[in-house]
Amino acid sequence: MILQTQGLTKTYASGVGCVDISLEIQEGRIFGLLGPNGAGKSTFVKMVLGLLRPDAGSGMLLGRPIGDPESRRKLGYLPELFRFQDWLTGEEVLRYHAGLSGMKLSEVRSSHMASRIRDVLRMTGLNNRGADRVRHYSKGMQQRLGLASALLLDPAFIILDEPSSALDPIGRYEVRQLLEQLRSAGKTVFLNTHLLEDVEAVCDDVAFLHLGRLRAIGSMRELLHVGMSWEITVGGWQTELAPGISGSLLPGMAVEAVRQEPDGSALLRVSAHNREQIGHLNRLLMEVGVTLYEVTPVQDSLEQWFLSMSGADSREGGARS
Repeated sequence: MILQTQGLTKTYASGVGCVDISLEIQEGRIFGLLGPNGAGKSTFVKMVLGLLRPDAGSGMLLGRPIGDPESRRKLGYLPELFRFQDWLTGEEVLRYHAGLSGMKLSEVRSSHMASRIRDVLRMTGLNNRGADRVRHYSKGMQQRLGLASALLLDPAFIILDEPSSALDPIGRYEVRQLLEQLRSAGKTVFLNTHLLEDVEAVCDDVAFLHLGRLRAIGSMRELLHVGMSWEITVGGWQTELAPGISGSLLPGMAVEAVRQEPDGSALLRVSAHNREQIGHLNRLLMEVGVTLYEVTPVQDSLEQWFLSMSGADSREGGARS
């Protein structure tokens, strides 16, 4: 387990940061932390990093207690708000960060580190700009440099706070590709972002914080009910077939004709737990002479889910992010 927390809590005089946060992040997955502004996301991340001391609870990061400096040796981190020395070049910034990690000067200046710097600049789309001073970088390029810094020491666990916020659509697409490459290489990524499209595209698991409390956690498939709802387009449908079909369904299934046409075509909305149940329904339909044209799983959008979750307990007090 890369990260495991039990009841992490941090309170502020002005309100609750986050309360009783217990979650687990497995190795080799991309984990997305979602929630509206003021949900407690940044507070949680800072406790994991050891930048804030929790009032209660505990956690293990890479096999060490959170807050232990040893737990951060295989950790890469891109904060949301970062600043680089604009008089340095991109390569110099990366060498400086290598030195901050505790490397000896000889290691920072080694050919191995020079090669690694070239690699991360290439990975983040800055391979031709490493010798340029940061003052000449656009905001998006500085974001890429922050990503390169987080990846510099080849960490096992990478925490990224809004990694695509300053990037254009092409840049965001490239970052998503990079995250998928990191996962394929066995890395674990913790993604804290407001960009739901990025989460929906790459995350395996998601947690939702609202007003300082963990409201939901699970795989994207579970939370968005992928495979729980299906649409089946058929021909030869007759209204009188519905009672017989419904009476032969497996437990937990339901069928509704949401659209019927005079020519006998229809759109059926089906609730089911798995593909096997859909296969059972398909057999029932064919046995009564209905023609199957198309079977499509329906997935709730992450935006719809986010808005629904954010509407819960909306009258409660605020929380610091």
